[in-house]
Amino acid sequence: MYARQDPSLDTIKCSWKVGTTEKTPHSEDKFCPMPPKIMDSVLDAIGRTPLVRLNNIMKAEGLKCELLAKCEFLNAGGSVKDRIGRRMLLDAENSGRIKPGDTLIEATSGNTGIGLSLAAAIRGYNMIITLPEKMSTEKTDVLQALGAKIVRTPTEVDFDHPESHISQAIKLQKEIPNSHILDQYINPSNPLAHYDGTGAEILYQCDNKVDYVFVGTGTGGTITGIARKIKEHLPSCKIVGVDPYGSILAMPQSKNERMESYQVEGVGYDFVPRSIDRTVIDDWVKNTDVPTFQMARRLIREEGLFCGGSSGQVVDAAIRYAKEHNLGEGVRIVCVLADNLRNYITKFVSKEWMVAKGFYEFDQLKDEEYEKSKLKGVHVDQLKLNKMKLYTEALTVGEALEEFKRGIPGIPLLVKGQLYSTVYPEKLMRAIQVKELSYADPAYKAWSREQVVIPYDKVDGAIVAKFLERNKVVFLTKNDENGNVNEIYYATNQDLLPFY
Repeated sequence: MYARQDPSLDTIKCSWKVGTTEKTPHSEDKFCPMPPKIMDSVLDAIGRTPLVRLNNIMKAEGLKCELLAKCEFLNAGGSVKDRIGRRMLLDAENSGRIKPGDTLIEATSGNTGIGLSLAAAIRGYNMIITLPEKMSTEKTDVLQALGAKIVRTPTEVDFDHPESHISQAIKLQKEIPNSHILDQYINPSNPLAHYDGTGAEILYQCDNKVDYVFVGTGTGGTITGIARKIKEHLPSCKIVGVDPYGSILAMPQSKNERMESYQVEGVGYDFVPRSIDRTVIDDWVKNTDVPTFQMARRLIREEGLFCGGSSGQVVDAAIRYAKEHNLGEGVRIVCVLADNLRNYITKFVSKEWMVAKGFYEFDQLKDEEYEKSKLKGVHVDQLKLNKMKLYTEALTVGEALEEFKRGIPGIPLLVKGQLYSTVYPEKLMRAIQVKELSYADPAYKAWSREQVVIPYDKVDGAIVAKFLERNKVVFLTKNDENGNVNEIYYATNQDLLPFY
């Protein structure tokens, strides 16, 4: 279904071109600006999202151009992906490919899964979602509330690795009778949802006056559909893709030489999906996590927009682009804000998470509550924390279980001298119970990147207590002169009790 290819080559097979007179082979879902007074189901509440002027951020950044936000986070299920969940399911149902009672399987970063699960719940389908571990707990909780079964996969593996979320979806589809992968990565209903919907809405809301549209890119369906619709009416409008460093979607490929991991969800890939048409994208902006999450928090604080992390990435990119290109009065920019903050309450919405990931300094936690804490100024040495053994990827499941029996709440694993991941007892025991792992297997197969790691010498007891309000364990590290971890300690709320 997927193959590695030269990322500089086009992948989309559709014959669409600006000005084509060729009759479309696809279904059509005509945009109607006025919603019905009474909707048949919540599926009818998807789309027609508001376009909002970012007055406060425009002023704070000294922009003369107009900056507008297309609030896709206000869709019924909370994201732009509700559009494709609805469209893919209904198109497949209308074509006779699927029927109520069947099982739908989708590999997703979470939002498409929520959109599909919402539609599946209404139309009577079983739903299985495979998604990488880095995706937020909030997403999995929402998916399970909608009746979906969740299969978590390692974040770090390549898309074509047997344990990736894509490979696992394909494996399950072969095993489960009457199951189908609608597959957002190749499904034409993905870009069509935005061609008929999102793109048409932007044109209507702007009275056909828009100069730039900035869109975060993942599967590429959103930017492809929007770009194709808008360029049919406004060929001069510039479509700008926003892509995190570590992804290979941007063009030219020289923009992708800087490779790094990233925390922002729902954007970027290590392969080029067939659902993206990069010929209709005029320019690209690469971005990193720090400005991404800081801008996302500003959108909440300064504009009252309950949007997710990738929205910060898009708006930050648009602001930098506007300044670099001296975009002045009369220029209108639309930024697509893809999803809402519901998915990230324990992530970038949390100041502690921002500090733990290095996106804020520790001083950000020194608020009024910190000043009143009994642990303020208490040196970490005084907490008398437990020092841990140093473990690597060689640790076996059996060895990890023996450590857990001694009461250790988690086992950090070192890779190339850095604390890379942690094995927690809950996940390891679950893997043993379902016979995914045996005692001789490497424990890293059940590891998690969801961990709080802070430097031993940069915090006091009150800061440690702050992190323990939301986490059952915090790891504190000391490094040698080469920057490699040579000591690890762990803290739990039990360690703080003597100070209260």
